[in-house]
Amino acid sequence: MCASVPRPVAPVCQSRNPDSVISPELPDEHETTAVPKRRRRRPRQLDAGPFAADVASFRLHLAAENKAAGTIRIYTEALLWFAAAYLLRETDKTRWEQVDAQDVQRWVAWLLGSFSGAYARQQYRSLRQFFCWLAAEDQVHDPMAGLREPAVRHKPVPFFTSVELSRLERACRGSAFAQRRDAAILAVFRATGIRLAELAGIRYDPGDPDRSDLDLDRREIHVCGKGGRDRIVRIDHEAARRVDRYLRVRANHAQASRSWLWLGVSNRGPVSARGIYEMIKRRGRQAGVHVYPHRFRHHFSHTWLDRGGPEGDLMELNGWVSPQMLTRYGASARAARARRTYDRIMDGEP
Repeated sequence: MCASVPRPVAPVCQSRNPDSVISPELPDEHETTAVPKRRRRRPRQLDAGPFAADVASFRLHLAAENKAAGTIRIYTEALLWFAAAYLLRETDKTRWEQVDAQDVQRWVAWLLGSFSGAYARQQYRSLRQFFCWLAAEDQVHDPMAGLREPAVRHKPVPFFTSVELSRLERACRGSAFAQRRDAAILAVFRATGIRLAELAGIRYDPGDPDRSDLDLDRREIHVCGKGGRDRIVRIDHEAARRVDRYLRVRANHAQASRSWLWLGVSNRGPVSARGIYEMIKRRGRQAGVHVYPHRFRHHFSHTWLDRGGPEGDLMELNGWVSPQMLTRYGASARAARARRTYDRIMDGEP
């Protein structure tokens, strides 16, 4: 079943920086990194034919609800892929009203056999959101009513060891522009756990505080998160020192007047989220550490909770609107605390 469905290709991250042309970084900062076989990928076949019109209406609905651009893309691409790769190829259906529960189940079964459970569940949830909207909008039957989403076995994301963090720091040691910039980026990630897009979008204007997201005196950074929700995060003294060292060499950059904090090497323009991602991977290879930007988010959350930080404050710092994220991100901290409690209880300590 669905053996002929084309496999997706790796996603290409686009810059969320509206200021400009993003100049390419050094060759090794933009090289394509190896993608694990079961990694989440973007579908290739998106020609949904007669199904596309309703998807466009759903996209308009999501935009009117002020959903994040990434969320809209994930939802709509899931629908277009389902329609193009399954409905048009494997059935004779031409309208969404003709889709039944078995169509969804067969598609999800194929996804589970081809990709990770987390990716299959993401696709399932995208379909569910659409069919709920369509049922309410056009008063048609919801084919997913009564279906249960695929179960996913979550594995706690490993936090960094002190040895790994030291190796990453040594990989950026030096006074050259790239070294100071990369050390500052790693320090901010470690101190805040902010998202990749949030870090890439930080603005900087030393002459106009209203146009700058960075306040080193207060050790604060203003970030724009998912759904356009703004918040202020704090950085520690070490991260502030690293950023300050970067700003001193940034002042001599040919494009220092640009309104974005992170600039490219060799006087190139602002660095995109993709450029930052590839830099992190490159520094990880140099240090012999498996690292990617989102791992810092898990590490920050683990460290905060493991040291007894309030969960409500972590939600604010991470820009979460639902406490459900605490369950996922706090798994490793809970396990560590449980092991320490075991030793205290079983060893008979008071």
